[in-house]
Amino acid sequence: MRARPVRRLIAAIVSLSVLLTASAYAERPARAGFANPVTAGYSADFPDPALIKGRDGWWYAYSTGGPYAKDGHDGDGYKIARSRDLTHWEKVGSVFNDTNRPTWADPTSGFWAPDIRYVDGRYVLYFTVHNTTTTPDNWDYAIGAATAPTPSGPWTDSGAPVVAPRPAADGGFEWTIDPAEFTDSDGTRYLYWGSYNGGIHAVRLTPDGLRTVGAVTNVARDRFEGPYVVKHDGYYYLFGSSANCCAGPTTGYAVFAGRSRSPLGPFTDREGNNLNASRTGGTPVLAANGNRWVGTGHSAVVTDLSGQQWFAYHAVDRTDPYVTNSNGWLLRPMLLDRLDWIDGWPTVNAGTGPTESSKTSPATTSAPSAPSANLRLEADVQPARAAQGVSARDGRVRAVVDHGFLRLTTDRGTRSVRVPLDVPGTISLELRGDRATAEFSEDRLGDPLATLTLPTRARGQRAVPIGDAGNFSVAPLYTPATRPAPTPGVGRVDPAYSDDFTHGLNPGWTWRNTSPDTTVADGSLRWPTETNDLTDNATASKAALLLRDQPAGNFVVETKLHLDVGTDTIRNYQQAGLLVYVDDENWMRLDHVAGGTGRFVEFGKRMRFQPIGAPSNVTFGGAMIGAPAATTWLRLAHDVVPATGEHRYRAASSTDGKHWVWGAAWTLPANSTPRIGLVSQGSSAATEAQYGKATAQFDYFRVTR
Repeated sequence: MRARPVRRLIAAIVSLSVLLTASAYAERPARAGFANPVTAGYSADFPDPALIKGRDGWWYAYSTGGPYAKDGHDGDGYKIARSRDLTHWEKVGSVFNDTNRPTWADPTSGFWAPDIRYVDGRYVLYFTVHNTTTTPDNWDYAIGAATAPTPSGPWTDSGAPVVAPRPAADGGFEWTIDPAEFTDSDGTRYLYWGSYNGGIHAVRLTPDGLRTVGAVTNVARDRFEGPYVVKHDGYYYLFGSSANCCAGPTTGYAVFAGRSRSPLGPFTDREGNNLNASRTGGTPVLAANGNRWVGTGHSAVVTDLSGQQWFAYHAVDRTDPYVTNSNGWLLRPMLLDRLDWIDGWPTVNAGTGPTESSKTSPATTSAPSAPSANLRLEADVQPARAAQGVSARDGRVRAVVDHGFLRLTTDRGTRSVRVPLDVPGTISLELRGDRATAEFSEDRLGDPLATLTLPTRARGQRAVPIGDAGNFSVAPLYTPATRPAPTPGVGRVDPAYSDDFTHGLNPGWTWRNTSPDTTVADGSLRWPTETNDLTDNATASKAALLLRDQPAGNFVVETKLHLDVGTDTIRNYQQAGLLVYVDDENWMRLDHVAGGTGRFVEFGKRMRFQPIGAPSNVTFGGAMIGAPAATTWLRLAHDVVPATGEHRYRAASSTDGKHWVWGAAWTLPANSTPRIGLVSQGSSAATEAQYGKATAQFDYFRVTR
């Protein structure tokens, strides 16, 4: 990772063969499917989406500004769209115009990365301003808030930044961007924000959501941006996007998660790695899988009427990533895919990743009749009124909000709990088998204010609203996915393509520029990191590469790597790992990398790309995988994409050689002849002057089939 991208500059200017279809891992009601991107036909560009279901029955979506048309001729500074079904969207307009633009936003500033909430009976839109009038400097990022009586506006700015520009330790300003609000079950409101300069932060908000209270807490390091928090089964889950957002067909953006018992962390991943550690944790939620979509990130969560959660995010079409006839004006439309919770962790489509099309659509209309034994009922309610809510099974199961309490009644009894805030919201009742669950939330966005569960054996067909409840719906309850999609299998070692480095190099290896400091003996290859690097146009042709032919068909290549880069120091960008090489402009590498004070496993890709109607260019991007350790195991699984004949490689890493974190996949053209091998590079004179070279020790190189 040579440089951080200039984030959203364009926006500011205006399956592996084992990857099965997600429907194989959960039964679904028979609803017609849909195609991604869901904003096709409405807008060619819809980055950083935020969604909410309005109390008028429509779903609304908000995005960073940019063009509507593929040729870039039409656009808005901050978009609002609406939909009846979450998969077909229409234009509502823009958030700000000359009459309501925040006075503290510099006239040169764009508006980025919205977050939408329903707070105490009004809609609150949190937004990013990249140039303010509060300091004399440019790029003094800040977060604001605007309120409106309806999801479409009119919007009134709160009058000042909610989070003012924050000076960075090394000069300039932290990237105070990408806000996301969360309300806890005790009624406390929080705001999360942040990016690659400063990390992810959280702070308490006043009850109206418009001012901060108390100290700021750093909850994730500067490997993440685009935070989003939901509460699930007693845990707080922090979603964050990682890697480069905007590198065209090599955009490596992907979504990761950590969880905590507190909204302020510490957040750790499935393997127990802290999201604030130098060797940064993060459980993969969504990453490129080898179809047309790359750069899958900046996510939001929305719940349909069946209770199924859906992941809204933007992505890049790697086959046509730019505005027509341009060479860098990136388009990032909105996609929608199913969000599953398996073994306590979120994953998109049971782990299969983004789809080009889905066989089933979100449940967005109330069923005229609901014979299913498993049902979900929902209605909007007002505070401090007589009982309002929903009733099912001929009145034997009832969930109501009544003068500040959520109350659930079944044939087995009654339970109640105080709702901590006296606010309008939505009540839901889920009936699954012999269990009834009632929930009250302000905005259906994964942060319930109160939840109750009771057993029930009641039977009956009738389901109705109670009292003045509005927007009543009833739908068959979703069936959760419970099994993850299988990951690539590992077969037997093929000795013709493998090497345990016991007696020098086995036959089949060739050097492209011999490394004079490399030694092979006693079961290891030791290779000091070089200053020549494949990402550097000036030195790429001088970089030493150790290569061999790859076998035909499906295979997995694995190495065990020791890399002595320590933690927390700046050793840019010493790295080593596996290489897939066609030529200096078309390759991939899976490396343990030292970048800044962080350490990470990066699956990078460089390619020459030919945009439609514009000159070709060379792009580089990287996708993060799992956390590294002093010893890290790396894998690449190869197969051929049936529809295109492309070579597909999916990356994984491990810190013990037994438990693997599988992440993104990249592809190479069908007519290419890739070679596989090892690499040790990325060092610099400045790093070596302070720390010396790092030495990569490879214990083996094994191909299994």
